[in-house]
Formats: sequence, C-alpha cells, structure tokens
Amino acid sequence: MNEVALVENGQMGRVAYARIAPNEDLVRGVEKLCLAEGFRNAFVRGALGSLVDACLGTQEGDCVQVRGPAVEVVSLAGEVRANGDGSLSASLSGVVADPDGKIYGGLFVAGSNPICMTFEVTLEEWLPAQH
Repeated sequence: MNEVALVENGQMGRVAYARIAPNEDLVRGVEKLCLAEGFRNAFVRGALGSLVDACLGTQEGDCVQVRGPAVEVVSLAGEVRANGDGSLSASLSGVVADPDGKIYGGLFVAGSNPICMTFEVTLEEWLPAQH
C-alpha cells in the first residue's frame, strides 16, 4: 500500500469553545461549528460529553455499533478541512465507553453519532501558509 504524507506549513489561529446540542450528530456538529466560526481548517483540541449511541468505522469499512444510552466519549481527536466547493469535512477519531464500561476506538462515522445531552468541544483554527 502506498501511503502519502503531506507536510503543510502554516500557523494556528483563533480558538473556539462551543457546545453541540442534543441529538445533533457529532461529526456534522463539529463541521457546523467551524462554519459558524469561519474556520476553513481546524483541529479538535479537547472535548467532553456523551452520545446516545456510537458508530465507529473499521479498517475494513464496516461500522461497530456501540449501544447506549449515554456512550461516554473518553477521548476525541481530529481535524476539519475545507473542500474545493467550500464545504467542510471533519475526520474525527476517538475512544468511547459503553454503559458497562467496555472500551471501543475508531473513526466516528458521520451522521451516526447523535449527542446525548450536551457535548463541549474546543477547536483551534489552522491557517495554511499561502504559496
């Protein structure tokens, strides 16, 4: 498998602390927050909250369903990137714990991770260097 690494010069910009509302999707909510703040590119710097249920992608392209209620997000990392058409795409991965304390990790599948009560997230803007 040929993997390509991209190194990009730039600088960090503004920081936003925001809340995603209940039943809103985690991935889409982060994208929406970036749009609202005017961030074209951003990194997730911290998060706290829980999901109704979780859906984590596998390397095989499947989805591992983690049933709640209240699937706790133990850690969250990722980035948001602007697409050529101006839309944003978030790639978020993390670790969650089900109500029995069993741990799962992987990539959050967009549209399949509804927020339980509230979800707090810290985003930091990335400003790529202009060539």
